[in-house]
Amino acid sequence: IMADVINELIVERVKELGATTVTITHDMSSVRKIADKVAMLYNGKIIWQGPRAAIDSSGNDYVDQFIHGRAEGPIQMELRRR
Repeated sequence: IMADVINELIVERVKELGATTVTITHDMSSVRKIADKVAMLYNGKIIWQGPRAAIDSSGNDYVDQFIHGRAEGPIQMELRRR
């Protein structure tokens, strides 16, 4: 619920001020509510960028795995022992 309040505040302020914002999040719900354009980083590099409306049909295996929360795919989790 708090995320929705913050998202709405961002959207309202951007419209009121005619501002540009850069938001960093892993929350796809927030992305879909506040972003016009999206970029996805992986290992410190932008691996996809485009309009929010194109993210579901990006054709990028990394993006597809991430937005659908799949364990299988090119994004591999590293387990580190301390």
